[in-house]
Amino acid sequence: MILEITQLDHPSLRTKGRRVEVIDARIQELAVDMIDTMREAEGIGLAAQQVGLPLQLFVLEVPAMKKRPSAMRVAGKPVDFEAEMPMVLVNPEIEPFGEIQPEGEGCLSFPGVLGDVPRSASVRVKATALDGTPMVFEADGLLARAVQHEFDHVQGVLFIDRMGGDEIAELPPEIRRLVRR
Repeated sequence: MILEITQLDHPSLRTKGRRVEVIDARIQELAVDMIDTMREAEGIGLAAQQVGLPLQLFVLEVPAMKKRPSAMRVAGKPVDFEAEMPMVLVNPEIEPFGEIQPEGEGCLSFPGVLGDVPRSASVRVKATALDGTPMVFEADGLLARAVQHEFDHVQGVLFIDRMGGDEIAELPPEIRRLVRR
């Protein structure tokens, strides 16, 4: 089922998600619906807050791109990240590392808004998969950026909050007023 994506100043976008204590049929159905919604909207990630639910849950489907490459490692060994897609991360914890790089980002909750956001080039991730098994991996490139973007959502932080002053100044006034420093 395609869910409605929350927009701009919806309160759930600023709400830190609650831990998912039990991955039951309801959570599994939500994750499937979120994947369908993300695909319908042509996104690469979607957090529960973006469908109005303050939970520590997000989905990803990052494609291989030559201009914005990605990589993934499990136990230090490279894996085919595309084979892992779509990915559901429940109760994620992240540790960004590496060089901070500004790159363009957008967000399904802010249609038409784009801006450079500084993020770490790499990230270590611990989460629970939809089947209840632990997930531990490292990601680089666009996949790392997508993980950090969606993790921010489950913390109630928006990509516009991470933009620099020049980027913020170029945003429309109705978006600028939503920025939190």
